[in-house]
Amino acid sequence: MARIIKFPLAEKPAKIGLKKVRKRKRINLEDYGQLNMFAQQVKVISLQAHGSLFEKALKLDEAGDATAEVYYENAVKVGDNKADAYCNLGVIASRRDSVKAIDCFTNCLKEEPRHYEAHYNLANIYSEAGNLDLAKIHYQMAIQIEPEFTSAYYNLGLLLAMKEEFKEAIDMLLRYKLIAEPEDSSNAEKLIYNLRKTVNQ
Repeated sequence: MARIIKFPLAEKPAKIGLKKVRKRKRINLEDYGQLNMFAQQVKVISLQAHGSLFEKALKLDEAGDATAEVYYENAVKVGDNKADAYCNLGVIASRRDSVKAIDCFTNCLKEEPRHYEAHYNLANIYSEAGNLDLAKIHYQMAIQIEPEFTSAYYNLGLLLAMKEEFKEAIDMLLRYKLIAEPEDSSNAEKLIYNLRKTVNQ
Protein backbone atom coordinates (compact mmCIF):
# COMPACT_ATOMS: atom_id res chain seq x y z
CA MET A 1 0.00 0.00 0.00
CA ALA A 2 1.36 3.44 -0.92
CA ARG A 3 2.10 5.90 1.85
CA ILE A 4 0.86 9.44 1.28
CA ILE A 5 2.97 12.21 2.74
CA LYS A 6 1.22 15.54 3.05
CA PHE A 7 3.38 18.48 2.16
CA PRO A 8 2.92 20.74 5.20
CA LEU A 9 2.19 24.07 3.55
CA ALA A 10 -0.89 26.23 3.85
CA GLU A 11 -0.54 27.30 0.23
CA LYS A 12 1.30 25.83 -2.72
CA PRO A 13 4.71 27.53 -3.06
CA ALA A 14 5.10 29.63 -6.17
CA LYS A 15 7.51 28.25 -8.72
CA ILE A 16 9.51 30.81 -10.60
CA GLY A 17 8.52 30.71 -14.27
CA LEU A 18 10.32 30.49 -17.58
CA LYS A 19 13.27 32.76 -18.36
CA LYS A 20 13.64 34.70 -21.59
CA VAL A 21 17.01 35.81 -22.83
CA ARG A 22 17.47 39.56 -22.56
CA LYS A 23 20.84 41.04 -23.43
CA ARG A 24 23.40 38.27 -23.59
CA LYS A 25 27.04 38.29 -22.60
CA ARG A 26 29.02 36.23 -25.05
CA ILE A 27 30.84 33.17 -23.81
CA ASN A 28 34.58 33.01 -24.30
CA LEU A 29 35.09 29.39 -25.38
CA GLU A 30 38.79 29.67 -24.53
CA ASP A 31 37.71 29.68 -20.87
CA TYR A 32 36.44 26.13 -21.45
CA GLY A 33 39.55 24.80 -23.18
CA GLN A 34 38.68 25.52 -26.81
CA LEU A 35 41.52 27.10 -28.75
CA ASN A 36 41.02 30.24 -30.82
CA MET A 37 41.49 29.12 -34.42
CA PHE A 38 41.75 32.67 -35.75
CA ALA A 39 44.83 34.79 -35.13
CA GLN A 40 42.97 38.05 -35.67
CA GLN A 41 39.64 39.17 -34.36
CA VAL A 42 36.99 39.38 -37.06
CA LYS A 43 34.61 42.30 -36.83
CA VAL A 44 31.02 41.39 -37.72
CA ILE A 45 29.04 44.19 -39.29
CA SER A 46 25.26 43.99 -39.13
CA LEU A 47 23.47 44.47 -42.43
CA GLN A 48 20.39 45.61 -40.56
CA ALA A 49 20.10 49.41 -40.55
CA HIS A 50 18.46 49.54 -37.11
CA GLY A 51 19.94 46.60 -35.25
CA SER A 52 19.67 42.89 -35.68
CA LEU A 53 16.53 40.82 -36.18
CA PHE A 54 17.02 39.38 -32.71
CA GLU A 55 17.21 42.86 -31.15
CA LYS A 56 14.05 43.90 -33.02
CA ALA A 57 12.30 40.71 -31.85
CA LEU A 58 13.39 41.37 -28.29
CA LYS A 59 12.00 44.92 -28.34
CA LEU A 60 8.70 43.70 -29.79
CA ASP A 61 8.56 40.84 -27.29
CA GLU A 62 9.17 43.13 -24.33
CA ALA A 63 6.40 45.40 -25.63
CA GLY A 64 4.03 42.42 -25.80
CA ASP A 65 3.79 42.50 -29.59
CA ALA A 66 2.89 39.09 -31.07
CA THR A 67 4.95 39.77 -34.21
CA ALA A 68 8.07 39.17 -32.09
CA GLU A 69 7.67 35.46 -32.85
CA VAL A 70 8.09 36.08 -36.59
CA TYR A 71 11.21 38.16 -35.97
CA TYR A 72 12.69 35.43 -33.74
CA GLU A 73 11.96 32.85 -36.46
CA ASN A 74 13.68 35.07 -39.04
CA ALA A 75 16.62 35.58 -36.69
CA VAL A 76 16.98 31.78 -36.51
CA LYS A 77 16.87 31.52 -40.32
CA VAL A 78 19.66 34.04 -40.82
CA GLY A 79 21.72 32.86 -37.83
CA ASP A 80 21.33 36.05 -35.78
CA ASN A 81 21.69 35.07 -32.09
CA LYS A 82 20.26 31.72 -33.10
CA ALA A 83 20.43 30.03 -29.69
CA ASP A 84 18.86 33.00 -27.89
CA ALA A 85 16.15 33.31 -30.55
CA TYR A 86 15.30 29.61 -30.16
CA CYS A 87 15.15 30.04 -26.39
CA ASN A 88 12.74 32.97 -26.58
CA LEU A 89 10.66 31.14 -29.20
CA GLY A 90 10.40 28.29 -26.71
CA VAL A 91 9.09 30.61 -24.01
CA ILE A 92 6.47 31.97 -26.42
CA ALA A 93 5.52 28.45 -27.58
CA SER A 94 5.21 27.19 -23.99
CA ARG A 95 2.02 29.21 -23.57
CA ARG A 96 0.21 27.03 -26.11
CA ASP A 97 2.26 23.94 -26.98
CA SER A 98 4.77 22.34 -24.62
CA VAL A 99 6.01 19.93 -27.32
CA LYS A 100 6.97 22.84 -29.59
CA ALA A 101 8.55 24.60 -26.59
CA ILE A 102 10.69 21.52 -25.84
CA ASP A 103 11.72 21.42 -29.51
CA CYS A 104 12.78 25.08 -29.41
CA PHE A 105 14.77 24.68 -26.18
CA THR A 106 16.42 21.54 -27.53
CA ASN A 107 17.39 23.36 -30.75
CA CYS A 108 18.81 26.14 -28.59
CA LEU A 109 20.98 23.59 -26.78
CA LYS A 110 22.16 22.14 -30.11
CA GLU A 111 23.43 25.62 -30.96
CA GLU A 112 24.83 26.37 -27.51
CA PRO A 113 24.98 23.40 -25.08
CA ARG A 114 25.84 25.70 -22.14
CA HIS A 115 22.76 27.91 -22.57
CA TYR A 116 21.59 28.02 -18.98
CA GLU A 117 18.21 29.65 -19.70
CA ALA A 118 17.32 26.80 -22.07
CA HIS A 119 18.28 24.20 -19.44
CA TYR A 120 16.23 26.06 -16.84
CA ASN A 121 13.23 26.41 -19.14
CA LEU A 122 13.36 22.73 -20.10
CA ALA A 123 13.47 21.87 -16.41
CA ASN A 124 10.31 23.92 -15.82
CA ILE A 125 8.50 22.26 -18.74
CA TYR A 126 9.53 18.75 -17.62
CA SER A 127 8.57 19.55 -14.03
CA GLU A 128 5.09 20.67 -15.13
CA ALA A 129 4.77 17.46 -17.18
CA GLY A 130 5.66 15.36 -14.13
CA ASN A 131 9.06 14.17 -15.40
CA LEU A 132 10.86 15.16 -12.21
CA ASP A 133 14.06 13.22 -12.90
CA LEU A 134 14.66 14.98 -16.22
CA ALA A 135 13.68 18.32 -14.69
CA LYS A 136 16.20 17.76 -11.88
CA ILE A 137 19.03 17.17 -14.37
CA HIS A 138 18.28 20.37 -16.27
CA TYR A 139 18.00 22.48 -13.09
CA GLN A 140 21.36 21.08 -11.97
CA MET A 141 22.90 21.89 -15.35
CA ALA A 142 21.56 25.47 -15.22
CA ILE A 143 23.14 25.89 -11.77
CA GLN A 144 26.42 24.34 -12.93
CA ILE A 145 26.64 26.74 -15.88
CA GLU A 146 25.40 29.86 -14.05
CA PRO A 147 25.94 29.50 -10.26
CA GLU A 148 24.39 32.92 -9.53
CA PHE A 149 21.06 32.06 -11.21
CA THR A 150 18.82 32.07 -8.12
CA SER A 151 15.58 30.86 -9.73
CA ALA A 152 17.13 27.48 -10.56
CA TYR A 153 18.05 26.89 -6.89
CA TYR A 154 14.54 27.73 -5.71
CA ASN A 155 12.77 25.56 -8.29
CA LEU A 156 15.19 22.69 -7.72
CA GLY A 157 14.45 22.94 -3.99
CA LEU A 158 10.71 22.65 -4.72
CA LEU A 159 11.30 19.72 -7.05
CA LEU A 160 13.42 17.87 -4.48
CA ALA A 161 10.64 18.37 -1.92
CA MET A 162 8.13 16.87 -4.39
CA LYS A 163 10.50 13.91 -4.83
CA GLU A 164 10.52 13.55 -1.02
CA GLU A 165 14.25 14.26 -0.94
CA PHE A 166 13.65 16.59 1.98
CA LYS A 167 17.20 17.05 3.30
CA GLU A 168 18.48 17.82 -0.21
CA ALA A 169 15.56 20.23 -0.69
CA ILE A 170 16.45 22.07 2.51
CA ASP A 171 20.11 22.30 1.44
CA MET A 172 19.12 23.70 -1.97
CA LEU A 173 16.76 26.26 -0.46
CA LEU A 174 19.48 27.34 1.98
CA ARG A 175 21.81 27.84 -0.99
CA TYR A 176 19.06 29.87 -2.65
CA LYS A 177 18.76 32.10 0.42
CA LEU A 178 22.51 32.80 0.39
CA ILE A 179 22.41 34.38 -3.06
CA ALA A 180 18.83 35.65 -3.31
CA GLU A 181 17.77 39.18 -2.47
CA PRO A 182 16.51 39.32 1.15
CA GLU A 183 12.99 40.33 0.04
CA ASP A 184 12.82 37.24 -2.22
CA SER A 185 13.66 34.70 0.45
CA SER A 186 10.49 34.72 2.60
CA ASN A 187 8.87 31.83 0.68
CA ALA A 188 12.10 29.85 1.02
CA GLU A 189 12.07 30.51 4.79
CA LYS A 190 8.55 29.06 5.09
CA LEU A 191 9.45 26.06 2.97
CA ILE A 192 12.59 25.32 4.96
CA TYR A 193 10.64 25.57 8.22
CA ASN A 194 7.93 23.18 7.00
CA LEU A 195 10.41 20.75 5.46
CA ARG A 196 12.38 20.60 8.71
CA LYS A 197 9.14 19.80 10.55
CA THR A 198 8.49 17.00 8.02
CA VAL A 199 12.00 15.56 8.42
CA ASN A 200 11.73 15.59 12.23
CA GLN A 201 8.31 13.86 12.36
